[in-house]
Formats: sequence, structure tokens, C-alpha cells
Amino acid sequence: MSGGPTVAVEAGGPVARITLDHPERRNALSHATLSELLAALTALPDDTEVVVLGATGPVFSAGHDLGEMQDRDGAFYDDLFAVCTDVMLAVRALPAPVVARVQGPATAAGCQLVASCDLAVAADTAWFATPGVKVGLFCSTPMVPITRLVGRRRALQMLLTGAPVDAATALDWGLVNAVVPAAGLDVAVDDLVAQIRQWSPRVIALGKRAFYDQVDATEDDAYRTVAPVMAANAADADAQEGFAAFLGKRPPVWER
Repeated sequence: MSGGPTVAVEAGGPVARITLDHPERRNALSHATLSELLAALTALPDDTEVVVLGATGPVFSAGHDLGEMQDRDGAFYDDLFAVCTDVMLAVRALPAPVVARVQGPATAAGCQLVASCDLAVAADTAWFATPGVKVGLFCSTPMVPITRLVGRRRALQMLLTGAPVDAATALDWGLVNAVVPAAGLDVAVDDLVAQIRQWSPRVIALGKRAFYDQVDATEDDAYRTVAPVMAANAADADAQEGFAAFLGKRPPVWER
């Protein structure tokens, strides 16, 4: 493998773009790439409003680099999967929504990465799979976010068979939000980003955190979690501006 960087970052504005950039290795999530990705996610400026996570070349990501996983000691595997988990949790911990731009196949940990993003837009040529069973390595960590999106039966179908799921099926199952012709992928992603950026970044961040805090709770616990959040939100300056703008029939001006 090349010793150069495998993740490209464009930050410093309201929209940050983090791109897997090692197409000659099918954007495999090697230990080095995962470490770079984690560093990129955790170093984004505080004023980042949306993150677009994409990849170069024909493949979004083929998952872990099996070439580096042969004949290693247990400490290597422990560290590799710990870093991978940290990446997925970092995506969820970001205040800014993360949109996956999926231009090609996303398999194993690559599929996990798509599922861990808040939203995903896929080209109609993309497909998804958790094929670890084919090489004797069950996709145990990828199944965590995938199961939460597509449900038990569908997740088990992917996990136990390793069979690919095309983009249309991924949309039907809820693994992605939209499927568009490959030539229109960037336009579709930019349109989704623009829709999000219409609103208060502070309120979007608050809402993202509240969503994940309640999504796996019982109904009673979910209400107890989000009711104080909504009450505090109502007193926030941006909510008060939104109320005034609505009543005054004018566009709101958010704090940025």
C-alpha cells in the first residue's frame, strides 16, 4: 500500500467534505485510513454545518483491508476494530449532519460507514453487501447500524448470505434516503445539503443529538428524554426568531 494520505479533507466553510481517496485499493478501510478518517472527523471546525462523506473511484469502500489482516496478533485486531468503532461513533457524535455520497459499491465496513451516516444518497449503480461470511469473518460490527436501519430479517439476510443488495432495494429497505442516476449524484447531494442549511445550525445540532438519544429508548423514556430538550429549545434565540419570523411573515435570520 502507498504510504501517502488516503483521506482528503475540505473544511473551513459551512460544508465540509471528507473523501476516501485510495481508489487503487478500493478505498479499503485499513488501520491507517480509519485513523485518518477519525482524525478528520474529530478536527472539523465548530462552525461546520453539514459534512459530506464520499469517495473517489468506482468503489465507495470495500471495507477492511484483508491484506493487512493476515497473520497479525490479537492486539492488532483489537486496535483495528476499536478504531473502526470510534469512527462510526464519531460520525454520530458530530453536531453537524453527515451525508454519505455513495457513488459505487459499499461492502462490509464500507456498508457500515454508510449506515452510520445520518443520511445517504446513492447512485443507481451503487450496491451494498455484508459479505464477511464468504471469507470466514462475520460482519459483526457492520450489523450494528445496518440492523437499526433495515430491521432484523433484512439484516440477517444480508449477513447470513453475503448477497449484494442493489440501490433500489437499499432505498426500499431504508439503508439510503435517495437513489439517483450516477450523473446526477452531486446535484442530489448538494440539494439535500442546501435543504438542511436553510435552518438554524444550532437547532439542527440539537435535534440530531436528541434523535439519537431517544431512538432506541422505550416510548416513555423517549418522551422523558426529549421533553426537556424541546422546552429548552423553545427558549433559544433561534426558536424565538423563528416564531417572530413566522408571525411576521418574513424569512428568519438564524444565528451563525
